[in-house]
Amino acid sequence: MQLLNLSETVNFMRLRMPAMVLSTLLILGSFVSLGVNSLNWGLDFTGGTLIEVGYEDAANLESIRKLLNNAEFEDAIVQNFGSSHEVLIRIAPRDGVKAATIGEQVLEALRADGTVVDMRRIEFVGPNVGEELTEQGGLAMLVALICILIYVAMRFEWRFALGSVSALAHDVILTLGLFSILQLEFDLTVLAAVLAVIGYSLNDTIVVCDRIRENFRKIRKGEPIDIINISLTQTLNRTIITSLTTVLVLIALFYKGGALIHGFATALLFGVVVGTYSSVYIASSVALSLGISKEDLMPPQVEKEGADLDPMP
Repeated sequence: MQLLNLSETVNFMRLRMPAMVLSTLLILGSFVSLGVNSLNWGLDFTGGTLIEVGYEDAANLESIRKLLNNAEFEDAIVQNFGSSHEVLIRIAPRDGVKAATIGEQVLEALRADGTVVDMRRIEFVGPNVGEELTEQGGLAMLVALICILIYVAMRFEWRFALGSVSALAHDVILTLGLFSILQLEFDLTVLAAVLAVIGYSLNDTIVVCDRIRENFRKIRKGEPIDIINISLTQTLNRTIITSLTTVLVLIALFYKGGALIHGFATALLFGVVVGTYSSVYIASSVALSLGISKEDLMPPQVEKEGADLDPMP
């Protein structure tokens, strides 16, 4: 048996109410942004033509937009890609026009003022494929959350299961909200990052929940809030080391990985931070609010065979 030593614990749960208020506000803000701005869907989901061109000098995006507008490409989305010399142009699909033809028309429009422009790459995704990817991507996240709920419910007490799934939903919503507010491009690499965030957050949450369950069974005295605090303190070193090493790698990818995985690194970097936060203040707080107690986590007593028989006189 182990006695509770409050002098060595960090009182995490002291901030649980401010944390819950903050998370609620962030979730509401994310929903508002998703409803108003939606996501800046990438070519993988919307379909269309993606063209990457290179300039000898720094590209003037406003001038490029005017040239494309004059060539009847009013819907073109123009942005820098990696450096000021590289430009990415996205054009919505056009019926009966091949991607190669669109690429030639765009290149001709960009060279209309005599500027030297190099074609780097051109990609085309059909609208049917984009719509299917959108549906399958959303279904993948939903199935992942349901499977995780079933797994955690089987492994832990139901209050921990709801807390874990609440933390995962919290992380996904905030990550999507970030991309909606900043209007960062959401493509398949970002979707993969969101699914990776679910896995990372679940791993961190399970470690915390497992330690809480263990301490509920080991510690003789103490309120549930005190046992949760000591459990979080015991896992603090592991959480910091895991999160810090992951963040260092993601920072390197964010700055040096190139524009192709910039969204992937952004989603994972933000997801790791909110995932660590939610493991402490969402999963644990939800379980505590639902009334988790020592009796709920004690293993069932197994009666020995013949224990109910009267002893021999």
